[in-house]
Amino acid sequence: MPGLPAARRTVLKGAALAGAAGLGAAACSTDSKLGHAQTPTPTAPVELGAAEEVPVGGAKLYREQRVVVSCQAAGQYKAFSAQCTHAGCLLDKIEDNEGNCPCHGSRFDVTTGKAVQGPATVPLPSVPVKVEGGRLVAGPEA
Repeated sequence: MPGLPAARRTVLKGAALAGAAGLGAAACSTDSKLGHAQTPTPTAPVELGAAEEVPVGGAKLYREQRVVVSCQAAGQYKAFSAQCTHAGCLLDKIEDNEGNCPCHGSRFDVTTGKAVQGPATVPLPSVPVKVEGGRLVAGPEA
């Protein structure tokens, strides 16, 4: 901002900082139902891989497809969005059947979708999942 009087530069910098602070506050709202995720679940069927890759009694995270799948008994699968309901970040890992959000520390039971540690309070949205030819397919019907 060369050429502007010092007082004008100070006002412009202050306005920019105030705007950025407002954006940060909006991004961390705890009232969010789906965070800032534009598409929290697959909008079309997406193949995840071999069904046998999800261990019985365990779960698998498919980050690229934004889905987590658990298997409580042989052939019985449940899937949930892998986007945190607090601010829309993707879960980064699963430990002891809990999905971890790296952004603010929320944790979710990947067998039920329930938020078990905040700041998220809203469960992960359920995603339809089925087995076709031994492969898992998640998302709505085509």
